Amino acid sequence: MARTDLFDGISEFLTVVRRGSFRAAARELGVTPGAISQAVQTLERRIGLPLFHRTTRHIALTEAGERFLTEVRPAAEAIAGSLDGLANLSERPSGTLRLLAHHIAAQEVLTPVLPAFLAAYPDIAVDVVTDIKRRDMVGGGFDAGIRIGEFIDQDMLTIRVTPPFSWGVVGSPAYFAAHGRPETPDDLANHRCLRYRLPDSGNVYRWEFERDGVAVAIDPPGQITSDDWVLLRAMAVASLGLTYASSQNVRHELADGRLETCLDDFAPAQDALYLYYPKSSRLQPKLRVFIDACLRSMRERSKD
Repeated sequence: MARTDLFDGISEFLTVVRRGSFRAAARELGVTPGAISQAVQTLERRIGLPLFHRTTRHIALTEAGERFLTEVRPAAEAIAGSLDGLANLSERPSGTLRLLAHHIAAQEVLTPVLPAFLAAYPDIAVDVVTDIKRRDMVGGGFDAGIRIGEFIDQDMLTIRVTPPFSWGVVGSPAYFAAHGRPETPDDLANHRCLRYRLPDSGNVYRWEFERDGVAVAIDPPGQITSDDWVLLRAMAVASLGLTYASSQNVRHELADGRLETCLDDFAPAQDALYLYYPKSSRLQPKLRVFIDACLRSMRERSKD
């Protein structure tokens, strides 16, 4: 049995009422008068009552037609208004942009981007969840996320939003003066190391190196272990030990000499932070303008 569309004939009925004739309605909708008449007759059969009084020269609504018009027209106008609103939404960036950001991304990307972005787009609200866990982006209702590239699912679209950065071991000049510099990753066994605990799993992060093209991961000894990388950076500046960090996170301390790098010859390949999002989000105006803002910010910072 063929399925009946509840909306069949309603558009034709409303157009006939508005235009005052089947022929004029046909011209507006780009079909033949016979097609309009057939659609209205099908609607009348479904209702079980005639909607128009017809003569060779005039049409008029029946009582059933008047009642049907009174009840249907407000709903039709609401639907038309909703479609117009969505069309405007596709042109004017607005709404709430929900972002899932690694805490490093919050500092390195969102902090420099959001002030100018929100000023430029006052109709956009930004809702940021800072979390290192790999949440279900689509199921969680997020429009996009920002994190290190290697942790992003392959089915996501990605755009790099920071300059490339390196990973390595850093310590203060005072620490190196007192304890010397490790020459190979194995020498870390004889040093004080400030270790990072992964908040999602509780495991201690293994420091990553490359030796002769082979990846090496080391769990160094140390008195201090924390899931707060800001604390570990401060402890390294205070000469309490060596820590493993990205050049992005310690760039200010490296620039002013509070921290120095070591084991540079064993540093792994560079990485970067990426904005990622599902294909279903790529046409959203609010996301498109946010991507543009992130790329503009990255270009400006690259010039500094």
